[in-house]
Amino acid sequence: MDKVLILNASPRAPRSNSKEYAKLFSKFYHGKTEYLDIKRTNHAALIEKLSDFSDLLFVFPLYADSIPVTLLNFLKDLEQVTPARKPTISVLINCGFIEPQQNDIAVEMMRLFCKENGYPFGSVLKIGSGEAILSTPFQVFLNAKVKKLARSIFLHRYQVFQVTMPIPKRMFLKASSIYWEEYGKRNGCSKEEMQTMLIEGK
Repeated sequence: MDKVLILNASPRAPRSNSKEYAKLFSKFYHGKTEYLDIKRTNHAALIEKLSDFSDLLFVFPLYADSIPVTLLNFLKDLEQVTPARKPTISVLINCGFIEPQQNDIAVEMMRLFCKENGYPFGSVLKIGSGEAILSTPFQVFLNAKVKKLARSIFLHRYQVFQVTMPIPKRMFLKASSIYWEEYGKRNGCSKEEMQTMLIEGK
C-alpha cells in the first residue's frame, strides 16, 4: 500500500510552521502518512525507514534562499546509503516573502539531489507570505493547494503548485513590518537592533 513519510526539516521542527503544514497535508491525504522530525541524532533511523514508503515529503522553510542546514546534513547522510526501494521525493516549502517563486532555488537544489542520487522527483508546493497565511482568512487558499498537493501524490500525478496571500506587496510589507516591530518589543529588541547583526546576540 502507498504510504507517505513526512519529514519536518525545520531547525525548530517541534514548534515550527512546517509542523502545521505537515498536519494539513496529513488531514487531506487519503492514504496513510507518518510524520517525524529530522534531528541531529536520528538520520540513520529515518533512512532505514525509507524502503517502507512509496513517497517521501520534505516540509521545510526557506533559509537564505536555500535549504536549511537541518535538511542539508540529512541529505549528506542519505547520499551515503541506498535504500532497497527509493521513494519518490516531494517538497512543501514556505518562505517569509510574499512571492512564492523565492523558493525556486531551494526547490532546484532538491531536484538536483534527486537527479544525482537516483530518486524520482514528485510534487512541489511553494508557499509565500510565511506564517501569516496560517493566521488569516487567506488560509482557505493554502488549504486548497495543500489538498491538490496531497491528491497529486496520492494519484502519482506529480505537479508543481504555489500559493500566497492575494494582497498587494506594499500592504504585505507594511503589515509584516508592524508585526515584527511588535514582536521585537515583546522580546526586548528595538527596531534598530533588529535591522543589524546585533540581533544575533539576543
